[in-house]
Amino acid sequence: MQQLKTVAFHTLGCKLNYSETSTLSRMLENDGFVKREFDEQADVYVINTCSVTENADKECRQLVRRIQRRAPEAMVVITGCYAQLKPKEIADIEGVDLVLGAAEKFNLAQHLQGLTKGDSAKICSCDIEEVQGFNSSYSINDRTRTFLKVQDGCDYNCSFCTIPLARGHSRSDSISGVMQNVAALAQSGTKEIVLTGINLGDFGKGNEGGKRTESSFYELIQALEDFDGIERYRISSIEPNLLTNEIIEFVAQSKKFMPHFHIPLQSGSNKILAAMRRRYKRELYAERVAYIKQLMPHCCIGVDVIVGFPTESDADFTDTFNFLHDIDISYLHVFTYSERANTHALELKPVVPVHTRNERNKTLRNLSYQKMQYFSALHNGQTRPVLFEGADKNGMMEGYTDNYIKVQTPHRPEWANNIVDWVLN
Repeated sequence: MQQLKTVAFHTLGCKLNYSETSTLSRMLENDGFVKREFDEQADVYVINTCSVTENADKECRQLVRRIQRRAPEAMVVITGCYAQLKPKEIADIEGVDLVLGAAEKFNLAQHLQGLTKGDSAKICSCDIEEVQGFNSSYSINDRTRTFLKVQDGCDYNCSFCTIPLARGHSRSDSISGVMQNVAALAQSGTKEIVLTGINLGDFGKGNEGGKRTESSFYELIQALEDFDGIERYRISSIEPNLLTNEIIEFVAQSKKFMPHFHIPLQSGSNKILAAMRRRYKRELYAERVAYIKQLMPHCCIGVDVIVGFPTESDADFTDTFNFLHDIDISYLHVFTYSERANTHALELKPVVPVHTRNERNKTLRNLSYQKMQYFSALHNGQTRPVLFEGADKNGMMEGYTDNYIKVQTPHRPEWANNIVDWVLN
């Protein structure tokens, strides 16, 4: 491994992937590697993949081709969800040297030892049922907000989703393990931690000293509130059926948890929710949103929604549009349904034409823009705390209010990673 001195990373997909990439980067730097930007020359390139959409698969192939052109002698390592789901397919991509599945991702340094260019790609994968351990990870130095992984895997079986196949069963860090990471982050100067997981509200399943833990997400946020050293926390995404009134009430009176929820919906049609095998109906979702707004009228609520799911008729999509239009949410993350191997959704007919899926995506993205504009305008004239990020973007810097309204202002280095009272306009 002596000759492998520089490494560059690229992340596809979710915030949890970013936290894991950051951790892998620190592990290799501790082993003597020097980090490079992905568009620079490096000895090793690591791509941490997603497989939620078809685009992530295509993007992985394009990135490998780009590396081949720039640095044909470099080692190329593919890990992440796509690597777990389709290791042989990835190994056949010209230029790939190593494919690491879910159980081997955090053993990257060991796998690089003795790896030589020119051999056929080495696959280190495993049966997903064998993935037992929890590897904590967090992003640091990459941005002001730090993403801290506290939970991994999922025991749900949504009909469109490959994540249980890619990441295994639900498991968590212990509360004491989370607190150790939080203490380290506080020491490094982190101001805001975003709690991330695959099914965050399921926190509590895992191993502590070899024993099954029975703690809950509610107990975790109580422990974090009591910790002195971090000023802000956000909950990245939480299923509506796991977002209890107890959690909502806690955030409403918290000094540290921001008034901001991201709650996946996926469809506003109960017929489609049933076909997706989601664990709630839209009525429950509407109740959660109404209760949040009752306690925190200023709270920002983000929504995940999938368009073009098999059997989604024009009437079903209209149901979704009207539901989202009428409830008091702030923005949407819109996903166009794409077929994933080994999912139940492939058996559902009729299939929605791709051009119709794309039109529906555009319609909901327009609605999202209008919702965010309206939400932001409601707060004009208010003074809210903004955590500014350090990056100088053409003489400007940006940050987010406690309730996730983006603010831009001329760059002032002394404001970087600091919370400033800001009058919104």
